[in-house]
Amino acid sequence: MQETAPRLPFRLRERLRALPTVNLRAIWPERSRSRLRRWLRARLSDKWRDRIEWLVAAGTEGYPRPVQRRLRILNVMCYLIAVATLGYAFQYILMGYQTFKPVIWINFGLVVVALAVPLAHRFSEIAGGLMIAFAEFAALTAFTAYLGRPAGIQLQLIVGAAVPFFILGLGRPWLTFSIVVFSFVLHLVAWFGFSRHDAIIPVDSATLAGIYVGATVTTFVLISATVYYAFQLAERAQEEADSLLRNILPDSVAERLKDNPDAGIADGYDDATVLFVDLAGFTPLSQELGPPETVRLLNTIVTEFDHIARRHGVEKIKTIGDAYMAVAGVPEVVDDHAERIALTALDMRKAIARFTRELDVDVNVRIGLASGPLMAGIIGMSKFSYDIWGSTVNLAARMESHGVIGKIQVPSNVKQRLDDEFLFERRGMVEVKGVGWRETWFLEGTAGDDPPDQPT
Repeated sequence: MQETAPRLPFRLRERLRALPTVNLRAIWPERSRSRLRRWLRARLSDKWRDRIEWLVAAGTEGYPRPVQRRLRILNVMCYLIAVATLGYAFQYILMGYQTFKPVIWINFGLVVVALAVPLAHRFSEIAGGLMIAFAEFAALTAFTAYLGRPAGIQLQLIVGAAVPFFILGLGRPWLTFSIVVFSFVLHLVAWFGFSRHDAIIPVDSATLAGIYVGATVTTFVLISATVYYAFQLAERAQEEADSLLRNILPDSVAERLKDNPDAGIADGYDDATVLFVDLAGFTPLSQELGPPETVRLLNTIVTEFDHIARRHGVEKIKTIGDAYMAVAGVPEVVDDHAERIALTALDMRKAIARFTRELDVDVNVRIGLASGPLMAGIIGMSKFSYDIWGSTVNLAARMESHGVIGKIQVPSNVKQRLDDEFLFERRGMVEVKGVGWRETWFLEGTAGDDPPDQPT
C-alpha cells in the first residue's frame, strides 16, 4: 500500500507535464487584462460609491445646499453611531446575555434611532438631530448607571460639545448652546453621581478596562470622522465657489479678488487686441424659432465660441444678446495677442459656416478687431463683471458695426501687425462714427491658405 500509493499522483504529474502548455499572456495580452481590471474596479467602485452617496444624502432632498451639507454630516455621524453601537451590543452578548440584557437592548434601541434619523429629516431639518441627541443622552446616562463610572461611558458625552453645531447649524445659537451646556452638565452628573460601587451590573476590573477602551475609541472616532467629513464638505463647497468665480472672472483676477476682496481691481494695458462678433440675421431667426429653440441655438454657438477662444488663449469678456466680446493680452500680457485674436475670428467664422450647413439656419457673423491700449477691471458690487474699456474697445465695436456680413474688418494697424502671416483684402476708407475716416481691411485667412468657406 505504501509503495503503490504514490504511483497515481506521479503518473498524473507526468501526463500533465506532457500536455502542451498554454501561454495565457500570449492569448490575453497584459494591456487587455489591465483594461479589464480597471473596468471592473471602476464598475465596482462606482456601484459602491453610488450606494454610499445615496445613504449619505438620504432625507436631505428639498433643503437648501447649506442645510443639505449639515444634514449629510449628521447622517454620516448617525451611521457611525449605529455601527459602533451594534458592535457593542454583540460584544455584550458574547460577554453574557443574561448579565448585560438591559445594556444590550438599549444598544439595539439606539441603533434603530440612529438609522431613523434620515427619515426624521422629512419632518424638519432639526428633528433628526434632536432625536439622536436626546436618545444618546438618555442611553449614555443609563449605561453609566448600569456599568458605573469606571466604564468610561460618560466620555462619549464630550461629543456633545461639537455635535450640536452639525445638528442645528449656526442659525439657532441659543438652542445649540443649551444642548452643549446640557451635555456638559450631564457629563458631570455621570462622573460624580455614579461610582463603581453603585453600578447596577457588577463588572470585574478587566471587563471595565475593555469597556473604557471601547468608549474612548468610539469618542475619538466619532469626533475625528465627523470633523473630517465636515472639512471635506467645506473644501468641496470652496472648490465649487472657486469654480463659479473662475467662470465669471479670469483666473488671475479671481485670485486677486480672493486675496483682497475689498481692493478695487483696475489695470491699464499698453497693447492688446479686442474682438467683437455679432450674429447677423439672428433676431429675425429667433422670432421664427421661438424662445426654447432660440436659446438652444444661441447656447450652441456661444459654447463653440468659448471653446475656440480657450483654444487660442483668448479671454472671453461677455455676451450681450447675440453679440460676443473677447480680448487677447488681458489680463495676461502676451506679445502675440493680435495673432491669437485673428485665428479666433477665422475659426469663429468657420464655425458659423458649419452651423449654417449642418443646422440649416440662416445666420452669419460680422466681426471687428482692433489693437491698442485699453483698461480693464471689475465693475459693480452686486452681479459684478470683469470688463474692458477705452478707445481700442470702441474702435473694435465700430469695426464690427460698420463691417460687412461674413467679413472680419480690421483697421490698418492690425493689418500691419499680421501682414506677414495672414491674407487681407483692402476695403478702403470707411467713416467710423466717433473716430473719423479710417482705412480698413478684411481679414480673409492665413498666409498660404485658401479663403474659408462662407455661408451665402
